Amino acid sequence: MAFKSTLNRSHFRLIREAEAIGANIMASASREQMAYTGDVIKTYMPEIVELLVDSVRNPVFYQWEVKEQVAKVKAELVEILNNPQSVLIEALHTAGYQGGLAKPLIASEAALAQMSAESLAYFVQENYTAPRIVLAASGVDHKELLSVAEPLLSTLPVSGPHAEEPYQAPVSKYVGGDWRGVADTPKAHVALAFEVPGGWRNEKDSISVTVLQTLLGGGGSFSAGGPGKGMYSRLYTRVLNQYSEVQSIVAFSSIYNDTGLFGLHGCSDSEFAPDLVDIFCNELIESVQGTITETDLRRAKNSTISSVLMNLESRAIVTEDIGRQILCYGHRKPVQSFIDQVNNLTIKEIQEIAEKVLRTPLTMASWGDVTNVPRYEEIAARFK
Repeated sequence: MAFKSTLNRSHFRLIREAEAIGANIMASASREQMAYTGDVIKTYMPEIVELLVDSVRNPVFYQWEVKEQVAKVKAELVEILNNPQSVLIEALHTAGYQGGLAKPLIASEAALAQMSAESLAYFVQENYTAPRIVLAASGVDHKELLSVAEPLLSTLPVSGPHAEEPYQAPVSKYVGGDWRGVADTPKAHVALAFEVPGGWRNEKDSISVTVLQTLLGGGGSFSAGGPGKGMYSRLYTRVLNQYSEVQSIVAFSSIYNDTGLFGLHGCSDSEFAPDLVDIFCNELIESVQGTITETDLRRAKNSTISSVLMNLESRAIVTEDIGRQILCYGHRKPVQSFIDQVNNLTIKEIQEIAEKVLRTPLTMASWGDVTNVPRYEEIAARFK
């Protein structure tokens, strides 16, 4: 419903104004943040800031616009629920956490059926408050930005009209668990995950996990190759190049302010599922047992640093990074600090973080033909 009708503009007028200044506008939501972003040439900075603030502060949620968007989301749901990777990542959060992070990011059919203009307006009133909003920009003069933004944002409420006490972020407790979804396919998609205690606020560990993820790497059994595709990562050389039955295997991490998930997900035919899970366990356990070489680590460090620096060449990504860091830390950390911490990592520290993560309870998710996927207790016992 972002960039629909507001108190000051119809949806048609808002889109026309964005087109007139050549703006690219979009909104996105993750588990901990939502972002309304606008990309435009510098000359039109005041116009895009005013348009973004109007969309955030003054949405009207006409019933017909809500119905139209609910219908679109329902159509998108069908695609999302047929994407095994999306299903598994959602399932790992639902099974692995209690509290805030256990709530699904992808709305269910039942939740969409109850969606109304009133519930959306209530959400905005309660959540879009001054202490929880950051206006971030890249490529603009800070004083100019302030002169435009202050009149527009100075009257933002400090709390929602129904709040009885200052806002507290919902607590998320990691507990581990198992989720299995049956689908009409001959394949088994499996994911194993563990907690990254402390999340982004435990900076050293979260950076170590990011490098460990790059070091393990992985991908699909078919790749066009080429530099930067992770073809030298451990999961490529030790799994995809050795087992033709493994169709994909990838290391992943989803890190939040105070916690996170790290693990592997992959796919094979259902008959090979027990072996696939066994490979997962071996690869994770061996990352603790001294099989990582200096060459492996140096390659993973270089790849992590180059990936971050290439991403930060995009102004849109820089702006989002500023916003997310201020919401998490209260300030933005210099990029050089991240690079230095990555370069200073040792094999011992990578092994220590792997061991620390693998000591947390296992979360397991599987989708497809799950008949042959081993029992949760059997797999959890491997990591004790």
